Amino acid sequence: MSTPLYQLKAELFKTLGHPARIRVLELLSERDHAVSEMLPEVGVESANLSQQLAVLRRAGLVTTSRRGSAVIYSLTSPQVAELLVVARAILTGVLSGQVELLDDLRGPGESPGS
Repeated sequence: MSTPLYQLKAELFKTLGHPARIRVLELLSERDHAVSEMLPEVGVESANLSQQLAVLRRAGLVTTSRRGSAVIYSLTSPQVAELLVVARAILTGVLSGQVELLDDLRGPGESPGS
């Protein structure tokens, strides 16, 4: 029996459920990166970054190649970058709705600190 699509989607979103993994995918959306280039940008220890990259690799979201002694990571599909753009748009909509709600709660003439 094959795995239902909704379960596979849940596994994908579980894979995306770590800030370091999201940051790695954002960096790789810009261009391919060596691990050493990502380290200062992701802000985790080297061992932790390696673990997070392994999770992304097992999920099929990133791939590796070698350039000399460097391991270069890249996205397996431009759709991964598109997913991050859509997530940003969703969050922008949600957060702007919260700002509007907050403004409504404050009422006319109230300042944010009052």
